[in-house]
Amino acid sequence: GEGRPDPVGMALPPPVRLVGREREVAELTALLAQRTGPVSLVGVAGVGKSSLAIAVAHRLAHRYPGGLAGVLITERSTEPDVFATVAAVFGVARAEDLPGRFARAPALLVVDAVERAPAAVAAALRRLATDAPAVQILATGRRPVGVAGERVWPVAPLDVPPPDPATDLATAGRYPAVELFLARLRLIRQAPLAGDEVGALVTLVRRLGGLPLALELAAARGRVLGLHEILDRYGDRVLDLAGRAADGEVTGTLRDAVLASYRLLRPDEQYALRRLSTFRNRWSVDLAEAVLTDEGAPDGGHAGGDLVPTLDRLLVLGMVSARGTGALRFRLLDVVRDLAEEEAARAGEASTGRRRHAVVLAGLAARLAPRLVGASRPAAVAQLDELAADIWAALAFAADDDPATALGLAAALPRWWRFRGLDVQGRRWLRRLLDDPRTVDASPGVRAWAAVGAARLATEHGAGAAELAGAEAALTTFQRQGDVAGELAARAVLCSLLVAVGGAGSAREHCARMLALASRAGQTREVAVAQHGLAVHDLRAGNLGTARRRLAAADRLGRQCGEDRLRAVAWATLAEVARLEGRYAEAEVSGRRAAALLAESGDPGHRRRALGTVGLALAQLGRVEDAATVVAELRRPYAERSERAGEPPVCASIEGHLAVQRGDRRTASERFVAAARAHAGGHELREVAEALVRAVATTPAAADRADLLKWLDDVCADGGIVLLAHERAMIRAADGGARLPRQRRPLQDPTSEPTG
Repeated sequence: GEGRPDPVGMALPPPVRLVGREREVAELTALLAQRTGPVSLVGVAGVGKSSLAIAVAHRLAHRYPGGLAGVLITERSTEPDVFATVAAVFGVARAEDLPGRFARAPALLVVDAVERAPAAVAAALRRLATDAPAVQILATGRRPVGVAGERVWPVAPLDVPPPDPATDLATAGRYPAVELFLARLRLIRQAPLAGDEVGALVTLVRRLGGLPLALELAAARGRVLGLHEILDRYGDRVLDLAGRAADGEVTGTLRDAVLASYRLLRPDEQYALRRLSTFRNRWSVDLAEAVLTDEGAPDGGHAGGDLVPTLDRLLVLGMVSARGTGALRFRLLDVVRDLAEEEAARAGEASTGRRRHAVVLAGLAARLAPRLVGASRPAAVAQLDELAADIWAALAFAADDDPATALGLAAALPRWWRFRGLDVQGRRWLRRLLDDPRTVDASPGVRAWAAVGAARLATEHGAGAAELAGAEAALTTFQRQGDVAGELAARAVLCSLLVAVGGAGSAREHCARMLALASRAGQTREVAVAQHGLAVHDLRAGNLGTARRRLAAADRLGRQCGEDRLRAVAWATLAEVARLEGRYAEAEVSGRRAAALLAESGDPGHRRRALGTVGLALAQLGRVEDAATVVAELRRPYAERSERAGEPPVCASIEGHLAVQRGDRRTASERFVAAARAHAGGHELREVAEALVRAVATTPAAADRADLLKWLDDVCADGGIVLLAHERAMIRAADGGARLPRQRRPLQDPTSEPTG
């Protein structure tokens, strides 16, 4: 063909310094040192295939006395062209003389960009394998060559740092993607990064997906833009990044490069890629097949079919990455996902795909919800953590598009939200969906679980009273349906909610009925929960000995059912019992033990309560610095999270005790009153009562003490609180004429001694 460009033969350029490719270079060097068949480095445009091949070739130069050479394939190359160019780069005048050239001197040939003429390259390399078997082939391209004995090596992007807002520059710089970006940025910008640019750096590098070409193109903007400006301008337009030739002409966008890889796929593979773009993070084969199983697949698609062959091809082409051996190990490269989303929108499939994604996530969450208790809890929580980005994306989309599906998804998540300290955010989602008129006809059972979940989350931030009616309605629904698990869950949350509205007697009744129902149903875990709930009521009623025995039973039952978190909750309450008994050293030991396990298991609410007990015990022991350290630790998450305001109420109580240690009674009184006010409206009325007792004991003015005593009287009446002997003595010592609060000791019932 006249005017047809020939393949370009070349001596290999010197290797460039590679960032983050040490392992690949070492493994490929070892592979080629023991292999005679062709090896193909495959991946999307810009992943660094050519640079990696050149580095490996130079590393192996000593093994190839016949020399190193390269051939760059062009779009119009033919088999004779390729073969003739191979001969030429090795100094052979005629192609037929090539076999003799390598009879005693093996050589290494790098064939670059094989996707430009795949048929011609495959035919030429098959002929070369026959005529000159001593020539080792190292090929690069967006697709394999497709010859016998070929070893395909997918080239992955560089590792990126996790999305941690606390990451500093030194930590971020240890990740290859950041190292490469900064190396390129330093070539055009001399000023060091400012402290407030590190967050933008991490976000930008993650958004670029660790793709070397994208990192270099974005870093090139650093001559004009700061990192925040690069992120704002290109963070959602990564595919628009383009390079420039020496004459300044734009050479093409990243979108063009990725689109070329996309066009190598068959129609059914392109459809699969478009549908897989609905995932925000890692996914499993099962999840991918579920997302692809619907009526939207074209002929030859994967509606109910086997995804494995398609997934294998996407892996080979470097469009999907796989990390580790767990089920959730697959992920689309970021730029590939962006391109696939654009193509899905162009094909009119975007909404259908996201709707299916939400349905699949809701189904998975419903299956995981029962496993969020007992020995299976850590694994279930970890799986939801890995799927967090997809869960939030599915929830946000379905809340507008398919609120019934969104409600089902949200109803399965309250325990996970509570373990991760997302009680405020989770409750907002549940309330939004329960109040949406479009969910009125949703399954009554789903609505009931959503109401119980909202109530459970509300108790974590002292708003339980607002969810009382919903929890009571849920209990009625579960009883009507004969749902024992639902009834136990509703009664458990009502045990906490009713105390906040002055229903201590009713709350205890729910705990007693829960204990009886769980015992009949053989639900060991729920028996432990009921025993703990009754122990808390015993504590309020001043029956500390009975509370201890119940907590011992809850600990034993938790061990039987493999529920370490329940055991830790029991230890935390036992620490509080010990503190109220004046055994402060025991309270510290038990509280720290509980807090450590609750931190490990992921239960921030109960961990805060355990730490609060530790802080109070330390303050009452006079260990001022240790108590102040606990206060700082308790306040830290409140300062870091915008949806929470203020601080844990127990902080004010601890500071009140510390003021007492200093002899500063005025400050002590102010802090104890502040603690009582902060607790008011929550379900910890025992803590309100204790704070008020301490406030009475430190308040000098008789009129102020009288107001506090009236308040204390109401709290004790509403919460079924019986003051302990030392608390009554404190009130008498502060004001000998004071009338002690009414003491309504609950009648003992058959459940007053621990069973099970």
